[in-house]
Amino acid sequence: MPHLDRDGDVFILDLGDGENRFNPEWVGAVTAEIDRVASTPGPKALVTAARGKFWSNGLDLDWMGAHPDEAGPFLDSVHELFARVLTLPLPTVAAIQGHAFAAGAMLALAHDQRVMRADRGFFCLPEVDIHIPFTMGMSELIRSRLPVRAAHEAMTTGRRYGGTDALAAEIVDAVADEGKVLATAVEIVRPLAGKASEVLGTIKSRLYSDAVAALRAEQGRRG
Repeated sequence: MPHLDRDGDVFILDLGDGENRFNPEWVGAVTAEIDRVASTPGPKALVTAARGKFWSNGLDLDWMGAHPDEAGPFLDSVHELFARVLTLPLPTVAAIQGHAFAAGAMLALAHDQRVMRADRGFFCLPEVDIHIPFTMGMSELIRSRLPVRAAHEAMTTGRRYGGTDALAAEIVDAVADEGKVLATAVEIVRPLAGKASEVLGTIKSRLYSDAVAALRAEQGRRG
């Protein structure tokens, strides 16, 4: 399960060492740890990392299939997690050491910056291939965080981007060798920890107001 560590002013949220799929327990644990970081006073920054083959493999479709009556409220919590990370009043970096697929890729996009392993692992939005359309909120999140050309290609082709390709497409901000992804992310974000403030949260909220509004409108659309 996700857990939180700290390296000076940098909090490190470890998503886990499995597929790190989104289900209520996992999303609840991630949200709780993010709330802990956000409520900590003083300079701070967040790196979201993982271990093993996956950073996150997206929604737990098996759980959703087994709990159809709970799927709608669960998706509301996923949309809220995206909006929460997108507007956190502190600097954030996703340290992507493995595959980031579907909702996992969207969670990575909600961070301020992304560092990806150069030689292994893929960033992928496979919804077109698994025949699950993006919600309006997800679409706005992706459009707000990627260049138009990259968003179009990623969303309509389901392309799998390796680290160097993701860097060229401006999906990620840096790449690193195996074993250096987390250290690189910490190095990037540590000098920014002093910028954590309500002002930073307001700036992000206004910068991404369309995406946040769309993500938080999903419950109303469902209802």
